[in-house]
Amino acid sequence: MLMDLSSEMIHSLLPLFMFTALGASAFTIGLIEGLAEATALIVKVFSGALSDFLGKRKGLAVFGYALGALSKPLFAVAPVLGIVVSARLLDRLGKGIRGAPRDAMVADMTPSHLRGAAFGLRQSLDTVGAFLGPLLAVGLMLLWANDFRAVFWVAAVPALIAVALLAFGLREPDRPRAEKRQNPISGENLRRLGTSYWWVVGVGAVFTLARFSEAFLVLLAQQRGVPIALVPLVMVAMNMIYALSAYPFGKLSDRMSHRSLLALGLGVLIVADLVLAMAGHWSTVLAGVALWGLHMGITQGLLATMVANTAPADLRGTAYGFFNLMSGIVMLLASGVAGLLWDRLGASSTFYAGALFCLLALLVLASARSLELEPKP
Repeated sequence: MLMDLSSEMIHSLLPLFMFTALGASAFTIGLIEGLAEATALIVKVFSGALSDFLGKRKGLAVFGYALGALSKPLFAVAPVLGIVVSARLLDRLGKGIRGAPRDAMVADMTPSHLRGAAFGLRQSLDTVGAFLGPLLAVGLMLLWANDFRAVFWVAAVPALIAVALLAFGLREPDRPRAEKRQNPISGENLRRLGTSYWWVVGVGAVFTLARFSEAFLVLLAQQRGVPIALVPLVMVAMNMIYALSAYPFGKLSDRMSHRSLLALGLGVLIVADLVLAMAGHWSTVLAGVALWGLHMGITQGLLATMVANTAPADLRGTAYGFFNLMSGIVMLLASGVAGLLWDRLGASSTFYAGALFCLLALLVLASARSLELEPKP
């Protein structure tokens, strides 16, 4: 929650900072955001595998959170776009290092029949920080007359508190040690992950193609007339809906078909994309953003649960890593395409393309009805 508070104070303003203060184009912003998110997701494959190999996850998580905290002051002092890119990549590198070990720890600590609720609660707490961050950013921008850099300095404080809380407040559960350490990404172990797991990876990749960087929500709001100081309220609205829906839908996933729930989430994203594509006023943008937040609440904890349910316990870190590797590669492609469409054909084309990719994801979902994706009794 604290790290998301810090990160979203910056991320809710960063597209506008790059666009207005540093002169970046929408295509450039899309590439930067896609590269940053891809970096985080790709690095997770290595940190997840390393946590499985070592049998320990907390140390990697602390290191990842510390890198994220150290990146925050770089945004505040950046004189040119290159420094911003470096800070963004360092921040996402930290996220990549901590992400898979953290998710694997959640799975390690949680009984299988409560796993959906546990991941839903984690997403809710993440997202509480994610809507408080933009809200605080709005207040500080109004107070300090749109001083981006001053807000970025303040964002470093909760990040440092998050590192301290994890380092000194969390006790890692004991895990059974193997007699001999094995390479988690050997051919034998990758085959143990099984068909159902790799199918989840494929669906997650297509889903990521449909869900490009949220930087484009911020740019759309500004283009439709929202004042710069108030643009972060768009992310507040999205993350508030996300936070309120993630835990209830996480609990629901423990009692109903994961495939049906994921299809519901894709349907909501299609509607969100269509509303955003046709938006001519900030109020319509807000409605589309709220639907975007709802689809996140339905699907993000669910996908994490599906990975945990289809992977062996001793390979969960590796499983999350490969899931995010594929998603990271696709995120880079999706954000680049979204930015190119925005620059060449206008904002609406970006969101119409997102809706088409959602339909593709639904077709992939329907093509593998025979695979077992629910938790084993």
